[in-house]
Amino acid sequence: MDRSNTDEKGALPYPLLTRGTLLRRYKRFLADVRLDDGREVVAHCPNTGAMTAVNQPGCRVWVEPNDNPRRKLAWTWELIELPREDGGVDMASVNTGRANRIAEQALGAGLMAPLAGYAKLKREARVDGARLDFVLDDPTRGRAYVEVKQVTLRESDGLGYFPDAVSQRGTRHLHTLARLAGQGHRAVLLFCVAHEGIDSVGAAAHIDPAYAAALADAVACGVEVLAYGVRFSWQHGAPFAVALRRQLGVRL
Repeated sequence: MDRSNTDEKGALPYPLLTRGTLLRRYKRFLADVRLDDGREVVAHCPNTGAMTAVNQPGCRVWVEPNDNPRRKLAWTWELIELPREDGGVDMASVNTGRANRIAEQALGAGLMAPLAGYAKLKREARVDGARLDFVLDDPTRGRAYVEVKQVTLRESDGLGYFPDAVSQRGTRHLHTLARLAGQGHRAVLLFCVAHEGIDSVGAAAHIDPAYAAALADAVACGVEVLAYGVRFSWQHGAPFAVALRRQLGVRL
């Protein structure tokens, strides 16, 4: 897999990361990692979900060091390399906090054709007491509301699913998007697929049937659903970079 170009248009650069091996994830926000130099450290796990399929002890992981004395933990778990059936690996991001930044870079660079061409982009749009991730504005095209969800769940059937745990918040976002679409606004659910081994995304009805039902209702109201997959790149001695490069299938 070609990962040689870290200067791609619209790519979000990572800080320099340190390589290690995942020993375990526990108490939701903690992970034990053995660094390649032999040290065992406790890293912050910036992911509140179940992390099914990306919590695999023994896999290579990448963590960010931080020397801020105010932080309780000096390391943050960012990436994991997951083995494929063909002997290769797929990279995945475990840090859900990066999904919006990845999406913002792609929106600003016009990498997603269905959402390109808007004059303005604003973060965190408040609508009817809810908060959506972005609002796009243009004098001729009008306004588009965009909610971003990170996807990393790849089930044994090889397909991607969202969510990986019951998500009442995600269901509320769908209700908000549906109301906006019903009012004549453009409303978009954007799946940021942060697992290179996923080629299509569908609602995880086997995990959260209420979310699956809300998604079907939202689509019936006119909500658009888009899915884009990440591409990681790096050069030796340089930081990782990640960009939304592949439009993926959506199973409705």
